[in-house]
Amino acid sequence: DKETQIKDDSWSDCARDGLAVKPTKGDALLFFSLHPDATTDTESLHGSCPVIEGEKWSATKWIHVRSFDLSLKKPQPSKEHCTDESEHCPQWAAMGECEKNPSYMIGSPDYYGSCRRSCKVC
Repeated sequence: DKETQIKDDSWSDCARDGLAVKPTKGDALLFFSLHPDATTDTESLHGSCPVIEGEKWSATKWIHVRSFDLSLKKPQPSKEHCTDESEHCPQWAAMGECEKNPSYMIGSPDYYGSCRRSCKVC
């Protein structure tokens, strides 16, 4: 929590403004874009501060379940937008996942839904 993180004069102005991590050689920092229930975690969006001294080294590995932008779209009533994002959607719907896992399958106020066609919501 950036409000409770204690920062002294050794932090840059940029780092003092938000939640920050001081680098340690050999450490890794992971950002997970999904909650354990597969809903998008919009709090995982992040940036970086400019390097004040020395060099910045980073190695990025993106592991996508689906496009992050989909979490920001509102459900579209149009039939042309009535699609399934996975070939497994019909099988999942037949197994009752539309009712068991509606946030992922149908959608929520901040996530479009991956199997709207198979769940017959559009």
